Amino acid sequence: MTVRQFYDWQTAGGGGDVSLLVETLERREIPWCMIGGLAVNHWAKEPMATAYVDVVIAAGRIPEAVKALRTAGFVARTFQWSVNLKGRSAVSVQISTEEVYREFPARSVPADIHGILMRVASLPDTLQGKILAWQDPERRASKRQKDLLDIMRLVEAHPKLRKLLPADLAKKLKGIS
Repeated sequence: MTVRQFYDWQTAGGGGDVSLLVETLERREIPWCMIGGLAVNHWAKEPMATAYVDVVIAAGRIPEAVKALRTAGFVARTFQWSVNLKGRSAVSVQISTEEVYREFPARSVPADIHGILMRVASLPDTLQGKILAWQDPERRASKRQKDLLDIMRLVEAHPKLRKLLPADLAKKLKGIS
């Protein structure tokens, strides 16, 4: 079984939705990148299958991207800080519209995640995004724990990141190499 087949099995065909997302944005030359779990998968030692796809799109291009993704078959719902998309699979796509992520696409790198070529946030940006998510007091406790795990995975794979952690988080990760 290939990594793509495994991802499709875990997400009921999610690779097709992710590929369609990537192809749609690339065809229109819209600056974008993956953040969250898919970006962590690129930078960590071992990937984990996730049905949640977090994306950042250049701010001025979000309406164009959403229109193109709707035309491609995604159903979109707009919220205060995101646009959520649903395709044919179990994958849920969230386009973050938060200001803090606006420059991430300009620093993104190419990556092969689950057998799909895409752009991911740089290593420092991926860590910053995970720290911000972990610090969000309104985020569900289970999601914050996953954010902490993702931060641990990043630090284990790239020990130099430890110096970028806020003091309270560094204390929590004491003993992690």
